[in-house]
Amino acid sequence: MAQKISITLDEEVLAFIDSQTNNRSQLINQVFDKLKKQQALNELEAAYIEQSQDEDEIAEIKLWDVTIADGIDDEE
Repeated sequence: MAQKISITLDEEVLAFIDSQTNNRSQLINQVFDKLKKQQALNELEAAYIEQSQDEDEIAEIKLWDVTIADGIDDEE
């Protein structure tokens, strides 16, 4: 659901927006959507890095790795 708001932009920023599109709202929404996605990716990357350095997590994964070659799901 979209909401109409009033914001104040620097003149140079507004001139740039106007040079890129005739639909300011659409451009601003696209920019913030990309920013939101990038932030989520950064948080995910940080979580993966943290997980890869967690000794307990690494040990747990090694315990489960033995099940990879157990042959249960092998097709005949």
